[in-house]
Amino acid sequence: MLSGSVIVQLLSSLSAPWLATRGKDQRLAIVVVMLMALAGLFGCLYAPLEGLWGWAIVLGLGQGGTFALALTLIVLRSKDAHVAANLSSMAQGIGYTLASMGPFAVGLVHDLTGGWNAVGWIFAVLGIGAIGFGLKAGRNLHVQVVSERV
Repeated sequence: MLSGSVIVQLLSSLSAPWLATRGKDQRLAIVVVMLMALAGLFGCLYAPLEGLWGWAIVLGLGQGGTFALALTLIVLRSKDAHVAANLSSMAQGIGYTLASMGPFAVGLVHDLTGGWNAVGWIFAVLGIGAIGFGLKAGRNLHVQVVSERV
């Protein structure tokens, strides 16, 4: 299942940014890939085992698309390379730091509650929050910053 999920991540990570740049903004693409990621995640957590392959594929499509769109948005929302470099270092630095705590936090919540329902609720809240932030980031606007060149 993992290999199937990873293969479709490759496909969606290559196609999602290309498709997203065809419209006036990226909000629809962000919502679609986030909903796919959430649907795949909840399918893997709660659906019957017979459908697990399908949910793993949906999860992979969503995960590949969200990661690629996040990196694409950094470029699309920057006026120049200097702003892109600053935005990229901030977004990736904070993002990877938070992501590194994820597995520990999920394991801790699972151990404390004895099940996956609380983890599912946390993922739902985080996913809805990501869609909300994605709707703001997906607008066709540049980041307004004044940065100093060092």
